[in-house]
Amino acid sequence: MKKLSKYLIALAIVGFLAVPAFSLPALAQGDPFGLNPVEQGVGDTLANGDPREMAGRIINVALGFLGLIAVVIILMGGFKWMTAGGNEDKVSEAKKLLGAGVIGLAIVLAAWAVSTFVINSIYNATTGT
Repeated sequence: MKKLSKYLIALAIVGFLAVPAFSLPALAQGDPFGLNPVEQGVGDTLANGDPREMAGRIINVALGFLGLIAVVIILMGGFKWMTAGGNEDKVSEAKKLLGAGVIGLAIVLAAWAVSTFVINSIYNATTGT
């Protein structure tokens, strides 16, 4: 079970890191090595970006990763329960995992709601909209 959980966590991390690679736009035909975006400072996204929006993106990515971990914990608890074979010790351990995963997911969702509210409030207060 420990090996399976390590593999699931490693798979989640690799999947999380691989998502930006698949979301990049296709390279232009005249730029086979993708050097133009590098020379232009990645479209000025880092230099001229609004710090509030960047903070919001960072918070959303971090909370999304934590939510993914909570879902993996819930899945591990369900798997452990299904493979317990009637063993009460394994069932109680699976229930603890499920409870921890649900509580973690609730905390992540609450943190997302609070951070979204705060960032939107700060944005609206500083832009005058």
